Amino acid sequence: MRITFPHMGFLYIPVEAFLQELGHDVVVAPPMTKRTLELGTAHAPEVACLPLKVMIGSFLEAKELGADTVLMLGGTGPCRLGYYAEVQRQILAELGTAMDVLVVEPPLANPARFWRDMRLLLGRRPGSLPRALRIAWEKLKACEGLEQLALAVRPREKTPGQASTMVAEFQRRIRRAASVGSIRSAFKEGRAALAEACSPEKRPDLRIGIVGEIYTVLEPFVNLQLEERLGRLGVETVRTISVAQWIEDHVVKASIGLYRASQLKRSAAGYLRGWIGGHGLESVARTRDLARAGVHGVVHILPFTCMPEVMAQAILERAARDWDIPVISLVVDEHTGEGGFQTRLEAFVDLIRRSERRGAVDEWKRSISRH
Repeated sequence: MRITFPHMGFLYIPVEAFLQELGHDVVVAPPMTKRTLELGTAHAPEVACLPLKVMIGSFLEAKELGADTVLMLGGTGPCRLGYYAEVQRQILAELGTAMDVLVVEPPLANPARFWRDMRLLLGRRPGSLPRALRIAWEKLKACEGLEQLALAVRPREKTPGQASTMVAEFQRRIRRAASVGSIRSAFKEGRAALAEACSPEKRPDLRIGIVGEIYTVLEPFVNLQLEERLGRLGVETVRTISVAQWIEDHVVKASIGLYRASQLKRSAAGYLRGWIGGHGLESVARTRDLARAGVHGVVHILPFTCMPEVMAQAILERAARDWDIPVISLVVDEHTGEGGFQTRLEAFVDLIRRSERRGAVDEWKRSISRH
């Protein structure tokens, strides 16, 4: 089979490596564009959230490159991710693509189905699994590490856009790397290059965190390059979602019944008592953690009609006042315009800056009056 899978930021690099190590013929869909969105919107249900729509468009573009199988993640609970694969299967069938959809479900939800699908995925090279996992894990950590470094570099970079260009260049090198040593070497060189790109004269005055639905946070096409936009505004961004951490918690620990999300529940206490599906609990809990860490504001980004994040949005409106931290919720769908999106971001950053300056002046006045 010629297998493809959804785009989600840099994740195509470790997933491609994993599948190739297992002996599969992998078709990586092209980077998402306006055409991808138009294809998905034309064939997906109107009320479906944006991630499902762009995934459909991406699968159709992969089909044009010869893909005949889709690898998709399943799920359980209130989030509609668990329905994605079946909806996608029906749409692809109705369009006459003859594409099969291979779904990897959570192991504890349906162990029999999980192992059946894993046997199909492992194919004729089950002995390659340990190496496939190791290579994919190293590439995932390296790619994510570079993106995390870029968040701090962007507001300090000597040349606008330099950090993003470097991340893309070294992620390409990581993608080509065939051994753990070469992956680590590419990461080390990328880290050094990013450090060199910093200007000692530039010192960002704001740190803003990003919370929200995982796909929307991590896929730049869907979030309209949110992190880059904040960096160009002189803001150091704090990303609260880590793919590596998500895999450790929701794949490794959850598969053996050890993941309880107790720390998240403690952080959200008084506003949310437990899991509401998707990343709703994380959005509330991480916002409180960011407030305690002293960040200046939080951007909450979510796809239109996302049920868990809509619930989190309503909670954050009150919690933000209680925690004394500015929060803006940005809802994205196929109609979101870049102009309005940029204007809202600029206004949010400007309001925080003015508030911080006013607070500094007030503190200075109080200090003078005490003396």
